[in-house]
Amino acid sequence: MHHHYKLNKPHSHLSQFTNQHTHRRNKKMLGRLHDFTPGTMSIGRLDENSEGLLLLTTDGKVSAAINGRKVDKEYYAQVLGEVTPAAIQQLNAGVEIGFSGKRYQTLPCKVRLLDPVPEFSFPPKRKHHSDHGPTSWISVTLREGKYRQVRKMAAAVGHPVIRLIRVRIGEIGLDDMAAGEVREMTDFGF
Repeated sequence: MHHHYKLNKPHSHLSQFTNQHTHRRNKKMLGRLHDFTPGTMSIGRLDENSEGLLLLTTDGKVSAAINGRKVDKEYYAQVLGEVTPAAIQQLNAGVEIGFSGKRYQTLPCKVRLLDPVPEFSFPPKRKHHSDHGPTSWISVTLREGKYRQVRKMAAAVGHPVIRLIRVRIGEIGLDDMAAGEVREMTDFGF
């Protein structure tokens, strides 16, 4: 019998269970948050500075299905500056980013300005760049998942990300989960 979990990954945690870093051993791992079933793996990843919905499972087939390009992943990103309709249009069409030393054209996706600004039950890890001027919040929904893709896309149109939260994978939402909260699920419906 397989086990499935959804987690609100806190800022500063890695999306892995063991520390593979030889020079910094003080990294925070997912295993600190819950007593997961042996063999549990994260489905995709969120970088150390990102927060939000992370699905975990002991079923490799479910992991492969969700990681494929058939499942939407939605992120809320707080970015520097006032995002223009032209920047939204560029992001929707796909932008060129760097990936593994090569240039990559992202697939078209769905980007929109968030108004009103989203509120979360978990505050930011630190105060974000209030001295750098105005910020905007955007929703980015995509089906691919290159390394730091949302951050690179936003930077490519002149709006570096200062806070990134994944809020949805397919039909599974972050809901009202607190940072670090884990909920066991019977399945993900994929």
